[in-house]
Amino acid sequence: MTMPLPRTPLILALLSAMAPVHAGDTADKPQTTRLAPVHVQADSAKGYHADNSQLDTFGSFGNAPLQDTPAAITVITRDQIDDRQPRTLSELARADAALGDSYAPVGYYQDIAIRGYALDPATGFRFNEMSMAGEQLQPLEDKQRVEILKGLGGLEAGVVAPGGLINYVSKRPADVHSATVGTDSHGSRYLAMDVGGWLTPTFGVRVNAAHEDMNSYVRHADGRRTFLSLAADWKISSNATLRLDTNYQTSGQRSVSGYQLVGGSMIPAHPSRTRMLGFEPWQRPVGIDASNSTLRFDYRFSDRWSAQLSAGHSHVVIDDNVAFAYGCFYSPACASGATPGWFFAPNGDYDVYDYRSPDDTRVNDEARAVLKGSFDTGPLNHEVSLGASAFRRTIDRRPYVYDYVGTANINEVDPPYFAPSPNQPGPSARRLTSWQHSVFALDRVHLGPQWQVLLGGRLVRLHERAYDDAGAPERDTRLSKALPQAAVLWQPTTQLTTYVSYSESLSLGNEAPYWTSNGGTTLAPLLARQAEAGVKYAWSDALSLSAALYRLRQPYQFARPDSTAEGFTFVQQGNEVHSGLEFNAAGQVSDNLRLTASLNLIQARAEGTGAPAYEGHQVVNVPRLRSALYVDYRLPFAPRLGLLGGWRYASPNVATPNGLTRVPAYNVFDAGLRYASQWNGHALTWRLSVDNVFNRFYWRDTGSSGGDSYLFPGAPRLARLSLTVAF
Repeated sequence: MTMPLPRTPLILALLSAMAPVHAGDTADKPQTTRLAPVHVQADSAKGYHADNSQLDTFGSFGNAPLQDTPAAITVITRDQIDDRQPRTLSELARADAALGDSYAPVGYYQDIAIRGYALDPATGFRFNEMSMAGEQLQPLEDKQRVEILKGLGGLEAGVVAPGGLINYVSKRPADVHSATVGTDSHGSRYLAMDVGGWLTPTFGVRVNAAHEDMNSYVRHADGRRTFLSLAADWKISSNATLRLDTNYQTSGQRSVSGYQLVGGSMIPAHPSRTRMLGFEPWQRPVGIDASNSTLRFDYRFSDRWSAQLSAGHSHVVIDDNVAFAYGCFYSPACASGATPGWFFAPNGDYDVYDYRSPDDTRVNDEARAVLKGSFDTGPLNHEVSLGASAFRRTIDRRPYVYDYVGTANINEVDPPYFAPSPNQPGPSARRLTSWQHSVFALDRVHLGPQWQVLLGGRLVRLHERAYDDAGAPERDTRLSKALPQAAVLWQPTTQLTTYVSYSESLSLGNEAPYWTSNGGTTLAPLLARQAEAGVKYAWSDALSLSAALYRLRQPYQFARPDSTAEGFTFVQQGNEVHSGLEFNAAGQVSDNLRLTASLNLIQARAEGTGAPAYEGHQVVNVPRLRSALYVDYRLPFAPRLGLLGGWRYASPNVATPNGLTRVPAYNVFDAGLRYASQWNGHALTWRLSVDNVFNRFYWRDTGSSGGDSYLFPGAPRLARLSLTVAF
């Protein structure tokens, strides 16, 4: 059933606020001309377009010009974040067609996939280039931009999943004083402040703070979060700079279980986007306390040589609580064994488990030193980067409670009441200690004004120790591997860059699901290889176009059917090959129009697996085609009013390894308004965003967690209204 747009007073309030000011525009043209620059100054210099990025697969370790980078990098600018008003990683990922959800529940930390490969929360997320624990709800109030590397990041990060990296870049100190208040069509309340300045000519600070009371579209899933951050820059001398960034967020919200295939092969017939499966009144919210800090010292020895020392610390504590909807082991409808117990029953039955894992602590620490410089050898110019890094990740966890409490059905609005388990979690123990020590080098050779050759590599030494619930050693993994990277660039004009590149990366093997014959076993690390060819064109200083053709492969990990008692063994056999073509555009098309647009066409298949049913079709949760478009059009006759709109498309998405079950394709449309005005000399910016304008039902995610597959529906129509005041 299509619902009418809720909370229409939101729109009426916005229009009523705009009406008198717009009337003033018509009557007083000079005032319009005078106020327009105020709005422009509040935005970043080039709106939706970025010139550089901290991320670079070829080791810039600083701000690399995107035009000279032989890699596909998307930068989500502050203007885009402000206009779209995303609150979660899943909402942020809508900005690029190469990204998609990969087990992203409401009320829980979320993961995404890039080019069809899910990111590893241990190493796939970065804060100002330094490793950050991904098991957190990442706030955006203190971020100037979000950078997305699509493809291998071995030289940048070492042991990392092949899809890519996400780097959150902090705002820097500036003369800023603003406050934002907001709400949405469910009655959420939002307040944020952004205050900064230079206290002396050489020392500046910036503070961001936010609080949000979240009224979720899912029943029983309301939550809250509070956030605070500090950024400080100290210009010690003309050659030395020190930067500090630190933030802290605490949040609490009930986690929403995903659907599973009914009978192991069928999409649920009548799913609900607003129903919390397995809800029990004793279910506590998932609490996540997260802090992230980075410290960076830059020193310039001369015009040609400089050094950089960086350190990062990320600390996350998760109180994981959920009445978890999972499987049908205890349902009479699954008693015959025809339906595997790790799916929902054919009649929609599912089991409810009391899951509690408090004090689940993840810590990432990283230190890095880089020496950068340039020199000439005859007619050749060399830009070199040499460095070393050390990375440590630890996990401390208590033996959790995971007890069956009852069986419910997906057609029930709320399941029956089941008493919680009387059991309690055990004492905390160290479960994982992982070290990576690396040295890396890169030489960018300029062969003339048009040609460049890049040669580099990273030597990684991995030592990882895992322990059982009691702290006894369970696994000891030691590995050393050289990861080469190379690229050739041709720049026939200053506007056009073409490149070909080759790179390798290393990622950790997955843990076998409990329902396989080798359940709990962690497989060997995986070597991934990528070849890419791309072209980048700077249409203007404010608009860039790019395209990339890539082929990425790594060993295929899957539960192979066999004759064991369990019926499956988790193995690495054959290869998972992702071949794709990407197009991107970002920036200012005309004086009144700016946009971001992307398209990703990908063939993701398993080859040589020894299981023919798993080959010859797309792998799970990788739509063959995605596209994303977002536009901002400023009306010529009302230059303070911007019309915002977006469109997202995904083709049918595979939900089972044999490719026989797929969720349908979808088109989703978004809309919005932005209006700039003044009141008593203060700049005001109103923003209204409406996601999923036509309230379309769609499945946004068919990803997996722990080897089990889940289905998550997309959010229904949601309107957000905010007002930003500069003071």
